[in-house]
Amino acid sequence: MRFATRALRVGQDPDSTYRAVVPPLYQSTTFAWESLNDIPPIDYTRCQNPNRQMLEEVIASLEGGTHCTVFSSGMAAIASCFSLLEQGDHVLMASDIYGGTFRMVEQYLPKQGITHSVFDAHDFSSIAKAVTPQSKMLIFETPTNPTLRVSDIAAVCAEAKRHGLLVVFDNTFASPALQNPLALGADIVVHSTTKYISGHSDVLGGCTVTSNSELGYAIYEWNKAYGATPSPFDCWLSLRGLRSLGCRMDRHCENAQRVAEAFQKHPAVNSVSYPGLPDHPDHAVAKKQMSGFGGMLAIEFHEEAVARHVAENCQIFLLAESLGGVESLIAYPPLMSHATMNESQRLERGILPTLLRLSVGIEDAEDLIEDIGQAIASAPVMTRV
Repeated sequence: MRFATRALRVGQDPDSTYRAVVPPLYQSTTFAWESLNDIPPIDYTRCQNPNRQMLEEVIASLEGGTHCTVFSSGMAAIASCFSLLEQGDHVLMASDIYGGTFRMVEQYLPKQGITHSVFDAHDFSSIAKAVTPQSKMLIFETPTNPTLRVSDIAAVCAEAKRHGLLVVFDNTFASPALQNPLALGADIVVHSTTKYISGHSDVLGGCTVTSNSELGYAIYEWNKAYGATPSPFDCWLSLRGLRSLGCRMDRHCENAQRVAEAFQKHPAVNSVSYPGLPDHPDHAVAKKQMSGFGGMLAIEFHEEAVARHVAENCQIFLLAESLGGVESLIAYPPLMSHATMNESQRLERGILPTLLRLSVGIEDAEDLIEDIGQAIASAPVMTRV
């Protein structure tokens, strides 16, 4: 079966009692045993639940993995990966990475006796320079949040493996509809299922996917012990969203391409970062490893005042945290996704006060273009136009 069919059919046969086409909700914390000699496959929802099991089976299939564990949030999924590290270990973190991951590595791993170094995912020699004898793991993402840079996944993974590192890859921005990092050498793929996988901005969640049974078991056991598990209803909602992921991503990609092209040469705009633009510095790499360029883009304005005005004065784009829903959202990274970094750290990574991150939804593209256009036109400060 191909992607869109698997999203609707894997693990989702009609239930045996009523033949319901939509998987029923198993809103139960516990399940009865027939006898002490007949342990049921699912007995307690913190450990497993039918809705969770279905969701895990589908995500694993779409990512090309064999073991998926779902969590109550994307950060819980990231934490489960770091649980594979021990006191004295060292992790390599990409410089261009989500602010929540940065915060966990910077503030919380040191309390567990785990150190880290930063590497540049576009400069493979930086991996060798950052590795120490204690290095055990490398974590990166692409397209990156919020600058939309794209690194060569296979090349980074190959270099990491040369140094014996376990590779964790955050695939949230692309979703399994657009790229499958396990096939390119990653050991563990992470998602905030809150975003494209669920797709409707109404449920929090996360997941890990791997084809390594040892890693899969360790992560599952960590989740069972720490209880970072999603509710049955959360899993049901995520599966509901996942069933339409393929067609949603088609529309996200189409709309984002049109928005990016519309403002690429606007006089108020300094640059538009979208991998689907031919002049994007990583366009060739993105074209090689992605089946579509995604629904995320970044617009850098000449003036900070214009960026702030646009963020606050769009009518269809909503100023809000998060991304990947059917509705279009606009974010100001210095105060949102990357607020945990100080100004120097943000500037070093190209996260400027003139930068906006757009999560382009599935509305009519012309309405989205007109919305941004009217917000720019009403901006009071445009000294460099």
